[in-house]
Amino acid sequence: MPAYEIIVVIFLISFILSLFTGFPIAWLLGGLSLLFAWVGITLYHVFDVDTFMLADWSRFAILVDRIWNQMENWVLVSLPNFVFMGLMLDRSGVAETMMRNFAGLFGRFNGGLALTVVLIGILLAASTGIVGASVVLLAVLSLPIMLEQGYSKKLASGVVAASGTLGILIPPSIMLVIMADQLGLSVGDLFMGAVFPGLLLGGLYLLYVILVGLFFPKVAPHPPDLEPVSWRLVRDTLLSILAPLFLILAVLGSIFAGIATPTEASGLGAFGATLLAAANRKLDFATLREVCRETALTTAFIFGIFLGATAFALVMRSLGGDELVAETLKALPFDPNGIVLFILAIAFLAGFFLDWLEITLIILPLVAPVVKDLGFEPTWFVVLFALCLQTSFLTPPVGFSLFYLRGVAPRSIGTVDIYLGIVPFVLLQLLAVAIVFTWPQLVLWLPAKMYG
Repeated sequence: MPAYEIIVVIFLISFILSLFTGFPIAWLLGGLSLLFAWVGITLYHVFDVDTFMLADWSRFAILVDRIWNQMENWVLVSLPNFVFMGLMLDRSGVAETMMRNFAGLFGRFNGGLALTVVLIGILLAASTGIVGASVVLLAVLSLPIMLEQGYSKKLASGVVAASGTLGILIPPSIMLVIMADQLGLSVGDLFMGAVFPGLLLGGLYLLYVILVGLFFPKVAPHPPDLEPVSWRLVRDTLLSILAPLFLILAVLGSIFAGIATPTEASGLGAFGATLLAAANRKLDFATLREVCRETALTTAFIFGIFLGATAFALVMRSLGGDELVAETLKALPFDPNGIVLFILAIAFLAGFFLDWLEITLIILPLVAPVVKDLGFEPTWFVVLFALCLQTSFLTPPVGFSLFYLRGVAPRSIGTVDIYLGIVPFVLLQLLAVAIVFTWPQLVLWLPAKMYG
């Protein structure tokens, strides 16, 4: 094996092992990049290994230009706006109103409360896109009610954790914004391509909850003392949906119609969420200050990893890592479809140990060019990759939705209940990946229809 391949392999293994130290991922990426850059430069000069592009430290000057390009990238300006929109909508009281009305309407059926959680999760996903806020909000609003009604702890915790993760795929999704930026794709194309796969996944959740209610009524019972359905309840339920639907249409509708760019639409969404909070009398200076603070922290966290990943990618490519990955994938004894499935399997396994952001910034840029060379449509592959990354929120030990849920769940729900509860939903996510892989038009039809 050539020297550069050995160094690249050691580089990747060192990164994986360093994750278990507990240090912030941004510092690990930057620190390891500097260390292996020094190793590459040393080998170049001491051992006259001329396969490296790292002849001296001057190559790191490229980092300044790359970081500057990210800072002035108008696409990434939408990130803090979408984060602000999600956090403000979380505090607007819209979800509480929907939960109360939906529970009154659907809670009378077996599995009705779980069905309500999935429906609200879909609406929150299309209007917030913030997984942490969605999981916490759904858990606080629904878990006590479901447990009081006699729901299985596993089903209750699983449906909350899974429904809260839908926001990372259903547009407007910050994950799709970052993927588009990394690969130079259209954010609008990815948003439109993710609509049907996101709704497909939400539909699979709904179907699962309905089947559980039908065949296992003791797992998801209905309360015996609900008032009969009235026209007033139906009216209030429909009215409670109008606010998030208006926000969804304002943001996604303006993007899909070509009226606004994703960056402009994100600003519109942030303003609309603020108006909703004000209309519900939930907006004050303390709320605004807290939302701005959390937005700044979340954005800083994302861009911190951006900087570390930029250094990581520079060193990896300078050491010949992209060529090694491409040659390794093409040398696999599979046809092109088999190579794509192998990449998705790697992403799924990486989700047990890495967050979606690290996988997006490190793994996706390495494998996407190979998939494109194999003749696949980049938009289809990126949406399929994003759908696969849904599992990273639910797979232990670092599934973030599990941590969010564990932090707010009642003490009667144990960690084992949460882990067992998410298993059916992880399987449903893999089923959705298989469906989208088999029928690419689920991704490609809407962008082609909109743009011809």
